[in-house]
Amino acid sequence: MSGFKTYTAKKADLAPHWRLIDADGQVLGRLASRIAIILRGKDKSIFSPHMLVGDYVVVVNARKIAATGKKSKDKQYFRYTGYPGGLRITTLEQMLEKHPERALEHAVRGMLPKNRLGKHLLRRLRVYPDAVHPHQAQVNAGAGAAPAPAQGKE
Repeated sequence: MSGFKTYTAKKADLAPHWRLIDADGQVLGRLASRIAIILRGKDKSIFSPHMLVGDYVVVVNARKIAATGKKSKDKQYFRYTGYPGGLRITTLEQMLEKHPERALEHAVRGMLPKNRLGKHLLRRLRVYPDAVHPHQAQVNAGAGAAPAPAQGKE
């Protein structure tokens, strides 16, 4: 039997950083998949599927997200009001006009786990329609320092 042990991240090892992503001209699904990986922490060596390992993500310029093909007109979002005949249908084009941040949040939500951890991860996502956001201090604080790789027991 080998002397190696599987490394498990401790609470002290988890130091989330803030990452800024500019969505200008990026494709909705590809951007959402990249954000989901960052939120889960799958890009880190200390990834653990049952812990909040990932970073906070601030997305700016959500109004300028692109869609491939005819998706902006063809893709539909459904919601039900709870009343008879209350099915409301919104296209991606309409959603990007009225609430551009919701389209990206909806796409990322579909790529996260469907449990309590997924809800906690979604709280770490901040999406803004324009370049202005209130998280400048947090993003700048983590800009110079890259997360150090965690070391297991020797």
